[in-house]
Amino acid sequence: MTAPRTPTTAEELRGVGLRVTAARVALLETVREGDHLGVEALASGVRGRVGHISLQAVYDALHALTTAGLVRRIEPPGSPARFEGRVGDNHHHLVCRSCGAVVDVDCAVGHAPCLTASDDRGFAIDEAEVIYWGLCPDCSTARTT
Repeated sequence: MTAPRTPTTAEELRGVGLRVTAARVALLETVREGDHLGVEALASGVRGRVGHISLQAVYDALHALTTAGLVRRIEPPGSPARFEGRVGDNHHHLVCRSCGAVVDVDCAVGHAPCLTASDDRGFAIDEAEVIYWGLCPDCSTARTT
């Protein structure tokens, strides 16, 4: 019995109806290899793979990838937008108030939306987004020394 083959990045792009370009492939791979990176860091990563790309082209490609559901955009208050490749599982985030580090944390309970609103006001809720705020281990240690 053969294990199912993982689709290539190009196949994933085609699968959601996006044209395959070197920049989109490089961007999607950079997002997935990164850790909640901002646009500037992503642009730098793409440039390292394919050469010159304008910041506007990165924004445009991120918009297309986010709309297609291949990338998730998160915007903790007071922080620029960041992007991640972990999509579709309704996970949440821990954000350090001191250094701004962002870390994934699995859903609080069960499957999406994993939290129940006290009053749904008639909405059919299918996702919950939670940001836990505090100090990361490094910043906590730095404050106590």
